[in-house]
Amino acid sequence: MDTGHYFDATPGSASAPRSVTLTLPDLTVELRTDRGVFSADRVDPGTRLLLLEAPRPPAAGPLLDLGCGYGAIAVALARRAPAAAVWAIDVNARARALTEDNARTAGLANITVAAPDGVPPAMRFAAIYSNPPIRVGKVGLHGLLATWIPRGDVCWLVVSKHLGADSLAAWMHEEQGWAVDRLVSRVSYRVLEVRP
Repeated sequence: MDTGHYFDATPGSASAPRSVTLTLPDLTVELRTDRGVFSADRVDPGTRLLLLEAPRPPAAGPLLDLGCGYGAIAVALARRAPAAAVWAIDVNARARALTEDNARTAGLANITVAAPDGVPPAMRFAAIYSNPPIRVGKVGLHGLLATWIPRGDVCWLVVSKHLGADSLAAWMHEEQGWAVDRLVSRVSYRVLEVRP
């Protein structure tokens, strides 16, 4: 039985490792995953859409995968921008361990995995990429985004339209004053460009 949530610091579910394959036009990589992390049984279609539609990462970072899960976004960013420092953060300890393992297996030395409080406070990012944890709830999600989006030059988010993509975009624009543009809407997801 799977207990707890993927946004818990310590998943309550017993470990049951497995692998999934991230396939994009420019890369294919096998990733280890496990119960108690986001989308453990497949690469989430929103994550894949973000990696297909968001602009390629700046060559020189630093870059941030916000809410990294088992590291699909971080691994893709690190492959696409090998000279950039890629930070992968998540509150979930199991997710962080998987991201470290996936980076090592992929031969990527340019990924630093950390809990959110492990990122130097003054660090700014050339770009932030995220499939944010919508199910953490509105208050938690708004707090997360209000903390991190101002630390980036640009942020690329993917959000399901059925889980509030349009209301989230309105909150970011109307209440935070950020520039928000919808890049694409496909397979029930929106890819948003956010500039603080």
